Amino acid sequence: MKTGITLKFETINTAEELEHLCDRLALKPIISFDTEFVSEDRYRPQLCLIQVAAEDIIAVIDPLKVPDTTPFWDLLATPGRIVIAHAAREEIRFCYRYSGRPIAGLFDTQLAAGFVGMEYPSSLSNLVARLVGVKISKGETRTNWRNRPLTDSQLQYAVRDVTELEAMYKILFAAVRDAGRTGWLEEESAVAQQEIHDSENAENWQRVSGAAGLPARQLEIIRQLWRWRDRRARQLDQPARRVFRDDLMVEVARAGSSDPKVIRGIRGMEFRNFHDHYSDIGAAIQTALDMPDEDLPRRSRGRHTSTSPMLAQFLSTSIACVCRQHKIAPMIVGNADEVRDLIAYELEGERRGEVPVLLQGWRGKIVGEPFRELIQGKLAIKVADPHAVQPLEFIRPQ
Repeated sequence: MKTGITLKFETINTAEELEHLCDRLALKPIISFDTEFVSEDRYRPQLCLIQVAAEDIIAVIDPLKVPDTTPFWDLLATPGRIVIAHAAREEIRFCYRYSGRPIAGLFDTQLAAGFVGMEYPSSLSNLVARLVGVKISKGETRTNWRNRPLTDSQLQYAVRDVTELEAMYKILFAAVRDAGRTGWLEEESAVAQQEIHDSENAENWQRVSGAAGLPARQLEIIRQLWRWRDRRARQLDQPARRVFRDDLMVEVARAGSSDPKVIRGIRGMEFRNFHDHYSDIGAAIQTALDMPDEDLPRRSRGRHTSTSPMLAQFLSTSIACVCRQHKIAPMIVGNADEVRDLIAYELEGERRGEVPVLLQGWRGKIVGEPFRELIQGKLAIKVADPHAVQPLEFIRPQ
């Protein structure tokens, strides 16, 4: 196993240096990049470092010295090149935040590996070792990337995350192409980027832990409290749950009163950080109490009420069988909830509305169609090899 060598790289600390780097990168057909960030104490992750490699260029951009990194993100959002990253969820968020657009030509090595049956999700170090035989150090995984100055060891660790990406891309792209799945990968990448963009702009009050079983009026209180919390967290640049914990929001919603004295009397609400905000919280609750009944959120009736638990469990297990036959990572394909969606849709048809995920796109070809045939009795599953990790396979009854 080859180990990393000391790498030479340039550091970008001024707007002029960034502009010059972007001009050179714009001429390259392939750009590899990664980021380092700190998220534990911020409303949104703080971008602390950008590492980039392209042919003869290896560079580290310091966003703490170059606060406006928009030119770099605009370059990534402009079509005309392949942009390689690994597990690029946060990188996609940064691109939307700074450019308002998705990454054009994105090739996510983690996602591509899953499409050819490799471990998914796989760490960069494991995938680099498997594909190109290089060992990447894990010695700086707990680095506080906002500290300055960064040591040479920290910077070497950071740039090593991008120097092998192009070699990995060439191997993975060939494997995806040979499997006839380039379209699938492009489709999944576009969907993932859109979902991340949508989540950045969505009101995610439905995700407040413990709120799912509340009646409509209390759900409306949760929604209004979530909006207040989000504004306050953005103002303070703190994680939202640090501003107002989910469990406290639920208790306040259950109390159902906008009276500051009642709010203050709820256990946990006497803490100092709430003292100046009882009136604002009360105003948010009053907004919810004044909301007309027809505008209240409604609890979902659930898509799974008529679904046989045994059938859902059987088909959920069968996803592994599908993936084994198609050499694709199960976690990419779908989960138990999506299986139940498919069953409910098949049993109740168009009354269920939106076509479920497992019947759309490439998933419909490798999962939806076989599952439909299983439900209809046109396809069966047998034990092909009891000693195998995935011993099952599909067969057509005689």
